[in-house]
Amino acid sequence: MTDLEKQHRERMVAEQIFARGVRDKRVLDAMSKVNRKAFVPENVRNLAYEDRPLPIAAGQTISQPYIVAYMIEALVLKGGEKVLEIGAGSGYAAAVLAEIAGEVYTIERIDQLAEKAASNLIGEGYENVHILHADGTIGWRDESPFDAILVSAGAPEIPLALKQQLAIGGRMIIPVGADPKVQELIRITRVDENVYDREDLADVRFVPLIGKEGWELEEAESEITRPRVIQTLPRANESLPSLISSNAEAFSTVEEASLDSLLKRIGKSRLVLIGEASHGTSEFYRMRALITKRLIEEKNFNIIAAEADWPDAARIDHYVRHRNTPPSEWTAFARFPTWMWRNAEVREFIDWLHYYNKALPYNDRTGFYGLDLYSLYNSARAVVDYLDEVDPDLAIVARSRYGCLSPWEADPAAYGHAALTGDYRDCEQNVVRMLAELQKKQMEYANHDGERFLDASQNAQLVANAERYYRIMYYGSRASWNLRDSHMFDTLLNVMTFHGENAKAVVWAHNSHIGDASATEMSTRGEHNIGQLCREKFGEESYSIGFGTDHGTVAAASNWDAPMEVKQVRPSHPQSYERLFHLTNKPGLILPLRAEQKGELYTQLSKPRLERAIGVIYRPETELASHYFEAVLPRQFDEYIWIDQTKAITPISTAQLEGVPDTYPFGT
Repeated sequence: MTDLEKQHRERMVAEQIFARGVRDKRVLDAMSKVNRKAFVPENVRNLAYEDRPLPIAAGQTISQPYIVAYMIEALVLKGGEKVLEIGAGSGYAAAVLAEIAGEVYTIERIDQLAEKAASNLIGEGYENVHILHADGTIGWRDESPFDAILVSAGAPEIPLALKQQLAIGGRMIIPVGADPKVQELIRITRVDENVYDREDLADVRFVPLIGKEGWELEEAESEITRPRVIQTLPRANESLPSLISSNAEAFSTVEEASLDSLLKRIGKSRLVLIGEASHGTSEFYRMRALITKRLIEEKNFNIIAAEADWPDAARIDHYVRHRNTPPSEWTAFARFPTWMWRNAEVREFIDWLHYYNKALPYNDRTGFYGLDLYSLYNSARAVVDYLDEVDPDLAIVARSRYGCLSPWEADPAAYGHAALTGDYRDCEQNVVRMLAELQKKQMEYANHDGERFLDASQNAQLVANAERYYRIMYYGSRASWNLRDSHMFDTLLNVMTFHGENAKAVVWAHNSHIGDASATEMSTRGEHNIGQLCREKFGEESYSIGFGTDHGTVAAASNWDAPMEVKQVRPSHPQSYERLFHLTNKPGLILPLRAEQKGELYTQLSKPRLERAIGVIYRPETELASHYFEAVLPRQFDEYIWIDQTKAITPISTAQLEGVPDTYPFGT
């Protein structure tokens, strides 16, 4: 090995693998030893150690180095095991496995690849790898059982044959998903003859696993287009931006925007969901506030339901409705991510609502409610605090997983060191018990400060469901997304029922919550959201408004529980909806998207495109993987508000709050 080759491998391991959280020394050493150049075609060997997948033969690819390391680490190999790999490809992953395991058995469905993998492995001197050209979904029964099985293609469900060929105590890593384009990477551990444990690790994208117990596709159809088709030099539709511009209402600044036509289109809707493309953009907050003020003043909306923790929002409700009871002695929105609600833009609206309500009878005053009864952010903070005390390494794992719960996160690298150890599982009972107790205390705060919109049976159900929610939330699984949005939707219904037949609600939440999930790639993973549930329940009486921007600044953190930073928002991706709107050269647009607006523009915009989403975390260095998802905009929202250049929200400083009354919700 030349010095230059050694440098390339060391840099790959340090910057792409170790830096993302892989810590198993055996895996790191193996990745350093294997000559990746030997497993890629000659015309791309100069890219062998780049952080990207590369084409091999038969329309297939070799995975990026990190993915290989990530999956092998999840097998928790100790050395000397008997391993089965499904999907040999060019033989690279088998070579890495062979550096750790005693014997590696690998199956490849495509004969051309099987022959090439065998040639590559022999050429590199690997004598402990055995290759079979066959259907990988039925495994290699004659050589079973296996201590570990690695599957490098996405299956609709876990093949029974592979489960049966796993040794007791053995582990299998496999991508599984009902859609051939998107999968969840899961780890199966065989506990007993007929008992298997399952852990969800990350969202991934692999080619489909074709075979008897996989996808039944014709050979000609076996190459499935990835849901995000990213071209190096994409074509731009020059006529579409002008079509957007001619159908939209333009404005220069948020405060100058005319909302009359929008209010007319909202009509008699009882429920208006107003989104945001980030949790830290001033213009989104200000425009949302202006629309909400008009809805309260002109259409008698009496509920604001926010994507906020229930007890925190109850402090705001106490203030804006002038409740006579003294507030609880604690500070609302005082923990990560404080800037999401504790900012000058929200403060301005809350002060306005406080004074607007003052002149009205108590029962006519607009209330402010938090939809998150289980307080995701406070609960996650409590978990991290607890783990910091008992095992700081486990706290690092928790922070990594909580940092990528958003449905647009497509890069499993964002999970960092996501393979959960036995120590992490050992803390589960104590953590769940602690969170359940914390939730009971928060219920007391919320019932004291805000309206008691839950009756006794609903309160009891809330407590009964808490343990299941916190158990899922503790592991940072994507399953917590559906559970959380379902609970928030139920809370919205409870609040509206409490207010009676005249209830009219404005929902404040991220685009990913209020846009219809069935119109995005979330649906391929079986995920739903408040927007979808509201459309199904309320139909035409539900009206959703999404937001977008091209560039500017945003308030966000780099990791979970990290400090807020003001970050530069990168210009939008060439294949995104945002780029189309940017090409209109308009500073602001309000575009109607409802079905009755159907025409040439609706048809053109109905082609799936990328859409950007920034939450409390923003990672511009991996923006495409971390912040873009595929959507069909006209089906996702009823209205879309475009603001080309935006700036970060202004967090409230302690000095700004000196002298405020004790009833002030943000405290000091």
